[in-house]
Amino acid sequence: MSSDAGIQIPSRLPLLLTHEGVLLPGSTVRLSVDSPRNMHLVSQRLLRGTSLKSTIIGVIPNTRDPEHDTDDLPTLHKIGTAGIAVQVVGSNWPKPHYTLLITGLCRFRVSSLLKERPFVLAEVEQLDKLDQYTTSATEGATAGDGELGELSQKFYQAAVQLLGMLDTSVPVVAKFRRLLDSLPRETLPDVVASMIRTSNKEKLQVLDAVSLEERFKKALPMLTRQIDGLKLLQKTRKISPDNEKRVLSVRKGGVFPGRQFNLEGEDEDEDEDDTAALEKKIHRANMPETALRVCLKELKRLKKMPQSMPEFALTRNYLDLMVELPWSKSTKDCLDIRAARTLLDNDHYALDKLKRRVLEYLAVRQLKTSLKGPILCFVGPPGVGKTSVGRSIARTLGREFHRIALGGVCDQSDIRGHRRTYVGSMPGRIINGLKTVGVNNPVFLLDEVDKLGKSLQGDPAAALLEVLDPEQNHSFTDHYLNVAFDLSQVLFIATANTTATIPPALLDRMEVLQIPGYTQEERVEIAHRHLIPNQLEQHGLTPQQLHIPQDTTQNIISRYTREAGVRSLERKIGAICRAVAVKVAEGHRVTKTEAVTTESPTQQGDKAAPPEMPIVIDHIALKDILGPPLFEMEVSERLTLPGVALGLAWTPLGGEIMFVEASRMEGDGQLTLTGQLGDVMKESAHLAISWLRTNAKTYQLTNMVGGPDPLEGTDIHLHFPAGAVTKDGPSAGVTIVTCLASLFSGRLVRSDVAMTGEITLRGLVLPVGGIKDKVLAAHRAGVKRVILPKRNEKDLEELPANVRADLDFITAVNLDEVLNTAFDGGFPGASGSTHTHPQLTSKL
Repeated sequence: MSSDAGIQIPSRLPLLLTHEGVLLPGSTVRLSVDSPRNMHLVSQRLLRGTSLKSTIIGVIPNTRDPEHDTDDLPTLHKIGTAGIAVQVVGSNWPKPHYTLLITGLCRFRVSSLLKERPFVLAEVEQLDKLDQYTTSATEGATAGDGELGELSQKFYQAAVQLLGMLDTSVPVVAKFRRLLDSLPRETLPDVVASMIRTSNKEKLQVLDAVSLEERFKKALPMLTRQIDGLKLLQKTRKISPDNEKRVLSVRKGGVFPGRQFNLEGEDEDEDEDDTAALEKKIHRANMPETALRVCLKELKRLKKMPQSMPEFALTRNYLDLMVELPWSKSTKDCLDIRAARTLLDNDHYALDKLKRRVLEYLAVRQLKTSLKGPILCFVGPPGVGKTSVGRSIARTLGREFHRIALGGVCDQSDIRGHRRTYVGSMPGRIINGLKTVGVNNPVFLLDEVDKLGKSLQGDPAAALLEVLDPEQNHSFTDHYLNVAFDLSQVLFIATANTTATIPPALLDRMEVLQIPGYTQEERVEIAHRHLIPNQLEQHGLTPQQLHIPQDTTQNIISRYTREAGVRSLERKIGAICRAVAVKVAEGHRVTKTEAVTTESPTQQGDKAAPPEMPIVIDHIALKDILGPPLFEMEVSERLTLPGVALGLAWTPLGGEIMFVEASRMEGDGQLTLTGQLGDVMKESAHLAISWLRTNAKTYQLTNMVGGPDPLEGTDIHLHFPAGAVTKDGPSAGVTIVTCLASLFSGRLVRSDVAMTGEITLRGLVLPVGGIKDKVLAAHRAGVKRVILPKRNEKDLEELPANVRADLDFITAVNLDEVLNTAFDGGFPGASGSTHTHPQLTSKL
């Protein structure tokens, strides 16, 4: 059971069954073992053995499909390779296994199976001379003469031809040449077959070739195929030393006694073709010269890397991104102003200021084609259509649209990307968005820019400064790309509910367009133009099945919603559609049942008849579906006692009416303020008290016992309802003065008056902001008269014509005019107390 004279392997060998390729004599491979039999072989034989003989095992290819492998011993392949275990490494992750480094020694044939457990032990017959892989070519036996000699010579010449096609200055090629010169020719088929990347089936054919002549015949076509592949590659592209490292790439293990190499054939041709295609894409991308130089440099590095390196995938991903970016791809703008106006009017009702700004941009683009994209910021309460109008603008211009949600973003890398030195690095949202849309002039909607956060990872609002600066964004540099990209043709639209939380530097770079809330008439028109048809379509209904009159819509708006936008209104309409859908579905079911059943007339009369179409929603049906009204017109009811006044407040959700209540009781002149007031509002209350005490005699204001000082022996409690809501700002000054004046005088404030304005210690009324939102809130609440500061008179021009017609606006310069207007019949002392200051002339 041994070969001719020479080194022999043991006649009894433990067998290692493996799915991981074929071990050929003269090659070294790494094998991972995790099956119970192989694990027992390693632990009981290799790890416990102390002699060289205990490290020699037989490696048998397991030809059974791994997916259908069972614990039963498969049919053993008759030919195997005896190998010596050079290294054993154990690991428990992801499951217990051993990794073996095994060097092939010689072939053997399995004579008989001795035992199956705990590992396979077999009687073997050695087929090859063991010392032929350790003897030099001059000392070893030749391959013989005749046909075998011709095959041997032909094979050797083919190997030399392959070597001649490569540059021997490359270390990998030089190593291959030394192996070719040092090993006997009869070992070349095994060595070359293990070096060339071939299928396991082909290697198995070489392993089964026991006779040397058959072995040469099996391996020679593989070598010839490799040479033909390199010839084809040379025709398409000249091989450089950098490419030869990829042709002769080092794999796990090594050739005995040197290293094993992988001469990639058809697969390598595919890799080279892939790299050549990538280079063509880089040149066709029309990127700037700077970016092109960076890409070519990275491509040169990529060619030098073996694919097994982790950096290969990173570099390839980077180049793929650079190729996919739209460096010079753009869409042509639709500059037809009439068509744009029609499209904007069809998509959105009202919003005249926004539409006018878009049409201005189109008009300027007609006159100057190289106009930079504007950077707009739509500021307004939720639900007024800021996001949808951005999408409509993109459709009007004929551009691609991409939305970037910035709410809650607290990492500046989301904007500028990660540097490629980090694991899992990726470009920022701006570059990713450009890759998604595929053009360099899209419409980018930066949603909720006022809700950006800040953390240890940086300030994303600061990172946006470069993106939104028209003077800088032509060379925006993403950390991942590390080259400049031109964003000057991108139309950026930011949305926000308030500008208070936007950093001043960022706000300065944007053109702010305020979008106030809608009036009741605008909401009715929006509901019948857009919301109702949309909800009917979403619920599978038609106008022939459901009809909502305008009176019902007005009732929903005034009694079931209290908002600046239309989101709640849309939800209420959706609730109506769902209720009607139930009726329609039940009517269909009743009709089908009556068609197939034969019931008595009495039984059929008990069933609900199908509803008549269309179903009209009146105020009774509205109450049945939506329940009792959520909001009542409570202004007149609450102003029934002295010490109550109606103010106007601005919130990020739109304007709101705000009641101010005051009461007094015996005490020592203390002022109590409740309702979660901020410092500015508290100071306004103290200002109001001081001014009223100063002018108490003029306005005939008294305390509880008729004294001239309203605070003498009296405590004042001032309360702002909705105590859970934080309130601050100076605009409640005139309301507090009117409320306290009503309390001290015992007179009622007019129930149809609302007011806003800041006060001074001298009784002047100063201008405030948010006039349009405040006036719209007063209009929604049914107020008929609004008192405003004189210097806010210019803001009334922004109001819709119907609101200006419905309301009576009083503009006041001082508190005398406010009090005279807020009370029926004027206020005692107010009409005659308009102090005339003497005209002063300068003596300079």
